[in-house]
Amino acid sequence: MLASGGIDVTLLEAAPELPRELRASTFHPATLDLLDRFGVIDEMVQRGLVAPRFAYRDRRTGVVAEFNLGMLDDVTDHPFRLQCEQYKLCEIMLDRFRSMANVDVRFGAEVVGAVDHGDTAAAHLASGETLVADAVVAADGAASAVRKSLGLGFDGMTYEDRYLVLSTPFEMADHLDDLAYVNYISDPEEWLVLLRTVDLWRALFPVGDGEADDEALSDPSVQRRLNGIVHRSEPYDVAHRTIYRVHQRVADRFLVGRVVLMGDAAHINNPLGGMGMNGGIHDAVLLGASLAAVLRGDIGADRLSHHAELRRALAVDYVRRHTHENAQSLAAPDGAARQRALDHLAATAAAPDEARAYMLQASMINAVHAMSAELEEVGVFTTG
Repeated sequence: MLASGGIDVTLLEAAPELPRELRASTFHPATLDLLDRFGVIDEMVQRGLVAPRFAYRDRRTGVVAEFNLGMLDDVTDHPFRLQCEQYKLCEIMLDRFRSMANVDVRFGAEVVGAVDHGDTAAAHLASGETLVADAVVAADGAASAVRKSLGLGFDGMTYEDRYLVLSTPFEMADHLDDLAYVNYISDPEEWLVLLRTVDLWRALFPVGDGEADDEALSDPSVQRRLNGIVHRSEPYDVAHRTIYRVHQRVADRFLVGRVVLMGDAAHINNPLGGMGMNGGIHDAVLLGASLAAVLRGDIGADRLSHHAELRRALAVDYVRRHTHENAQSLAAPDGAARQRALDHLAATAAAPDEARAYMLQASMINAVHAMSAELEEVGVFTTG
């Protein structure tokens, strides 16, 4: 957004090369609409998997509710979720950056802090180097060194359960009826999320306090959990396994003078619903365009402040609420409460108007619509 807005950009990446580990993999319709301006969607679709529907299932009885995003084709140019690993978009964008004269990409350049100087800002690198620029954008993750150096709080909560993510090439769809590419599976004993990427099925399971990380990651644990999805007489081939803690946290502020926080540096949330990476991209589109407009002199700094406050409000009101509701509906310890949540989802899916309203929220179209005036103010075209 900055470079396309005519701003010279230096991109600092701590890693020695582009990280390619499995992270987020779901792009929502609203996010695809925002990315369309960069001419990357066709390549993403070629490298990904189009998922026009997503489902809520009961582990014992099968599909409870299914939502078809095709119903939203009047408000989005991309009425589907795209299953495409995050690193693939990074590879595509890195290729774009290499062809842009006003973008300088530096790997092995770890940032340890930043300082606002009013009309400028400075980034301090682990190497001892200090870079002074018109502004610093901190997209340095949940453990953001920049956020910490600014003394900003990161309030919220940590979920009791950790999440174990396993990936396998085994074709689950050959053994489970009506399996969508994205499935939220409720169960009184062990709920899970099961989603498809081009090459693998990824399964996310909760891990309670009574199970240590190394125990959860062990072969017996991994095989037991995967066999709980589809029982096999031979061991599963496991391509990846990882475990992590889950948080819902939002920074006190997304803007300190000429230092802007985006993505996980600004907000982290429960991954159920796939809104973390998507919300970070929404940050980048609005705040990147707004910062470019400020630096060009098209709008005043007060408007950037307003846009940053809006993005913070959306992180709380849309992303955090929806992902937390997903977690509650899948993991409710009370069987009656879990059944009520499933019954509500089934009733919602069966009523076209309610299903549409639910999908507008889940697809993040509502969240983008809520900042449509601000996007128009800084010249970003939006669909719907």
